[in-house]
Amino acid sequence: MNRTLKLAIMSVALMIGLTGCGLEPSTGTVPASAPAKIQPIQGLPEDAKATVTSKSFTEQLIIGKITVIAMKTAGFDVTDLTNVPGSQPARQLLLSGDASLLWEYTGTAWLTYLGNEEPVDGSQAQWEAVRDADVPNNIVWGEPAPLNNTYALAMNRETTERLGITKLSQLKDLGSKDLTFCVDPEFNSRRDGLTPMLEHYGIDRGTSVPEDNIGLYDVGAIYQATADGACNFGEVFTTDGRIKALDLTVLEDDEHYFPSYNAAPAFNGDFIKQYPQVKDLMNQIAPLLTDEALMEMNYQVDVVGREPSDVAFEWMVDQGLVAKPE
Repeated sequence: MNRTLKLAIMSVALMIGLTGCGLEPSTGTVPASAPAKIQPIQGLPEDAKATVTSKSFTEQLIIGKITVIAMKTAGFDVTDLTNVPGSQPARQLLLSGDASLLWEYTGTAWLTYLGNEEPVDGSQAQWEAVRDADVPNNIVWGEPAPLNNTYALAMNRETTERLGITKLSQLKDLGSKDLTFCVDPEFNSRRDGLTPMLEHYGIDRGTSVPEDNIGLYDVGAIYQATADGACNFGEVFTTDGRIKALDLTVLEDDEHYFPSYNAAPAFNGDFIKQYPQVKDLMNQIAPLLTDEALMEMNYQVDVVGREPSDVAFEWMVDQGLVAKPE
């Protein structure tokens, strides 16, 4: 997602520092797997190598581990470089060829890496725009997953029952006393954040929503604050497992304000030219990565406390992608 120029520069500087001292492979391991729907790639050289990277938040770790397991099952000698701190460092690994593939979000690529001011309407159109724009960067995009980890507003059960609304367009029908929000500082100020969202839905910040109605929280604290009733509407991410754990209700973005952040595999161009079969391999996985699937897996890690690699492996077995070794 968008970052300030200062943060982007800091992230690139961090990447340089990490590269200079040598990035260490992920300390976590993945369970051994046997082929099922995913089969060893025919004709793959015995010394075929791949490096899988991911960012460091839960969803990325889970998808990263799914990819590591899939690539190993297909016959690659895989370096697990998941859990990279930050979007810019992960992107730099892909650009440099130090990583072979990364599951990235279309909105993040379009707005942050490619420097566009406005998102493209529609999930498919946004993916196509990113796919085409990244060609000069030697990045090849695979087919997107249904998973769309975008922003949303959520309510606790009491607020849901009391206000009786289900869509963001219904916010304008509420009085100022009910228009209370829990958001993080970035969402409060970003150009696809709270103020333009309110404007998009016909609500004026400052009159209908006084500044005292807006509480600023760390991202991780918003979910509990919303559940506890500190505000009526909390900023959430649509695949976060805490939505389920805290019994929150997500309002429908019925006038399509928020950008599309569909996850899709992004490949280093040199790698995918050498091993084009990996596109088909990721195409076996992508359609199964839905909002519901990731919300449940995120829940298992963030709330239940399980390891991302174990959750990833169990999901792959349940989907018939891989099997437990005999």
